[in-house]
Amino acid sequence: MSEGESSRNAVIIPGGMYGPQAGLLAYAGEAVARRGAHLELISWTPPKGQPLLEGQSWVYQQVTPVVEKLGTPLLIGKSLGSYGAAVAADRGLPGIWLTPLLTMPACVEALRRATQPFLLVGGTADDLWDGVLARELTPHVLEVNGADHGMKVPGPLHRSTEVLGQVTTAIEVFLDTIVWR
Repeated sequence: MSEGESSRNAVIIPGGMYGPQAGLLAYAGEAVARRGAHLELISWTPPKGQPLLEGQSWVYQQVTPVVEKLGTPLLIGKSLGSYGAAVAADRGLPGIWLTPLLTMPACVEALRRATQPFLLVGGTADDLWDGVLARELTPHVLEVNGADHGMKVPGPLHRSTEVLGQVTTAIEVFLDTIVWR
């Protein structure tokens, strides 16, 4: 590593229809970049017609080669990308999982196997979120009342941007106090 080069790395893992530079992931990436980390963005097109329940092995195959290049990165995934928790568990990596698939057994099993800290972010209006389970899995949880799978809330749009602020603050606190103290 050359002088001044950061040993901090992070991988952004998109959702099924949510790219690595969209909304929540864009701000997560910015939080990482502001801490001097190298950022790898994964872009993909998930197989058409593949049931969500069967996505874990496909995601694992997409994430593993990127992680192998970086050593011990922080993994940040949205929705489908939370199947990357299996890679994190297998390699002892920390994670940030935005709207994780807490109703999918493979995702939950991977989170249970984790040996490094992870942050879970979800909303009570998301059918794939389970707040009780989230708090059982980790002490690092942001649950937003009324937020859907995109972390949007009903009412005036400014309320959803306030949620974005809550999410980015939770990410920054997690990075500064847990991952990169």
